[in-house]
Formats: sequence, C-alpha cells, structure tokens
Amino acid sequence: MIAVAWLAVPEILAGKVLPLPMWVVSVASGMQSAMLLALAAYAGARLAPGVGLQAPALAALAGSRPAWSMLRAQWLPGIVGGLLGAALLWSITRLAADAAGALQGVTLPPVVRFLYGGITEEVLVRWGLMSAMAWALWRAAARQGRATPPAWIFWVAIAGSALLFGVGHLPAAFALAGAPSAGLVAYIVGANAAFGLVAGYLFWRHGLEAAMIAHLLTHAVLLAVQP
Repeated sequence: MIAVAWLAVPEILAGKVLPLPMWVVSVASGMQSAMLLALAAYAGARLAPGVGLQAPALAALAGSRPAWSMLRAQWLPGIVGGLLGAALLWSITRLAADAAGALQGVTLPPVVRFLYGGITEEVLVRWGLMSAMAWALWRAAARQGRATPPAWIFWVAIAGSALLFGVGHLPAAFALAGAPSAGLVAYIVGANAAFGLVAGYLFWRHGLEAAMIAHLLTHAVLLAVQP
C-alpha cells in the first residue's frame, strides 16, 4: 500500500486538477486502501478455513513451523498459472488492440505491479472476497449436511470474485486513459476477469501462495514481452 500511495497515485493523477495537495491525496488513498486490505485479511483468516480454502505456507509461518515444504508444492501450479495468465492477457490485448490502445504508453512502476498486483490484490480478492463469497453461498445453501462445500459453490465464488476483480480495475484505467468507452470497459473487465479465473482456481486447489506466484509471474512475463 505504501508503494501504491508513493508511486502509483501520483502517476495516475499526474496532470489532474486536485482539490488537495498530491501528498494529501496519496496519504488518504493509502490509508483507505490499507483499511480495505486489513478487512480482507481478517475476513479471510476467519472464513477461509471454514470452507477449506488455505494459505498453507503463510499459516505455517504464523504457527512458527517450516514453510518451505508447503510453498514447494505450490511452485509448479503457480508457474503454470502464471504462464497461462500471461498468455491470456497478451492474447486478449492483441484481440482488443483498438480498445487497449487507449492505455498505450501508460505504465506503472514494476515494483507497484509486483507488490500490489502479486500480493495485495490476492489478499483482497482471493483471500478476502472469494473466501467470503464461498462462505456466504455455503451458508445460504444450508450446508446440506456436508463437511465441505460442493464444487459449484467454489466455481460461483471464483467467477464472482474474478468479475469484481475486473470491475475494480476500471477507476484507475479511466483516470489513466481519460474518457471511457464501451470497448475499454469490456477490455479491462474481460482481461482481468480472465486472469481472475486462473488465480481463483489456483487458490481453491493449491492455496493462496500459488495464486500469488502466478500473479507475480504474469506481471514479470508481460513486462518482459511488453516493457
């Protein structure tokens, strides 16, 4: 959140007329985002274990146990997911070149993309939001005497959180690109939701760290291909 407030907010709002000094806007934005992050972290810690969603390596660290064995099992699915995510985003950008052109030349510092995209967004969207959606759906389904939720609940939570993940990118995209268009909205939501499906599946099947690895690798590949 510090990286976003310090580096990303001034980049996004550069040239805009602001009612307050940039440093005040940056601090306020960072505090607001930090509160949302804390809420998501708390929601995930309370709700994820109850529906069988895990962050095994982080849980091992929190319990003062060795985390490497837990993390080692997530490297391969994370790498596969990262390569798939990068291929999806690159392909969608090529197919929607006209819409994506509105963001041509707009970049955020790599440290922001890695820290916020790779870590913070996964805590917000997968650990917090997706866990809460799965828990709420299972409660609404009255659990039907099962110890764990059925697969359809996770698929709905994956799809719902992926869609909201895509929508969540719109404010920053509009600030960077100026006047929005229907094509830009479809591109931003569709591209990010496509990756959200990959990350959500990894979280469900392998753990939060696998989704983080995939997210980090996706940004690394895209930076290498399209610096």
